[in-house]
Amino acid sequence: MVRVLAVADEVVDSLTFGVGIESRPDLILGAGDLPFEYLEILSSLCDAPCVFVPGNHDRDLRGYRRGRTGWTRAGLPAEDPGPCGAVNADGRTVSVAGLRISGLGGSRRYNGGTNQYTDTQQRLRSLRLRCTAALSPPRGADILLTHSPARGVGDRDDLPHRGFDCFHPLVRSLQPALLIHGHVHPYGERPSDLPIGPSTTSMNVVGFCQFDIDPVTREVEIVRRRYGA
Repeated sequence: MVRVLAVADEVVDSLTFGVGIESRPDLILGAGDLPFEYLEILSSLCDAPCVFVPGNHDRDLRGYRRGRTGWTRAGLPAEDPGPCGAVNADGRTVSVAGLRISGLGGSRRYNGGTNQYTDTQQRLRSLRLRCTAALSPPRGADILLTHSPARGVGDRDDLPHRGFDCFHPLVRSLQPALLIHGHVHPYGERPSDLPIGPSTTSMNVVGFCQFDIDPVTREVEIVRRRYGA
């Protein structure tokens, strides 16, 4: 079993002191709109790798490249733009802690800010993700990590919080056990874990959620969670 701590959108101060974390997670997942320092603290505290995607309130990480000599942007040396040591899964599939994780960050375009996409832009990004995931066996993913939810699966009707239609064919293609997202604040209510596709559960992790997942059977057991304030 792989023990995962998934966080999004709202800082839970007690977690930075280890309060509320059951045992030591093997992996930290960040679904966007969190201070990068917060992800660094959780990763260091738990001594676990961190995989994240950017949210619509995070800085623009596009254009950065990591080579043998370090980070560059537009061919010039640059500092690590994201959480130190973390893996940005936006637009790609990574294998970390025994799990295969595909990521797509950002929200629907509503005011021209960073990490915001039209339906067409996000659909093209999802198509590229599907193609790259298919080229690197084993195909598919254990977890699809996004910032926004899929349209009609835990989203809202207002434009900023409307989900993406293109996530549905992406789920059918990758067949993950879980779609982990944030962006939609539950304000203390209990958001439902919702089915999306024949074998995938969509889970809103605003606040935090700790769960165990078996990478072989892909069975999931919720250990502990706190919903957004």
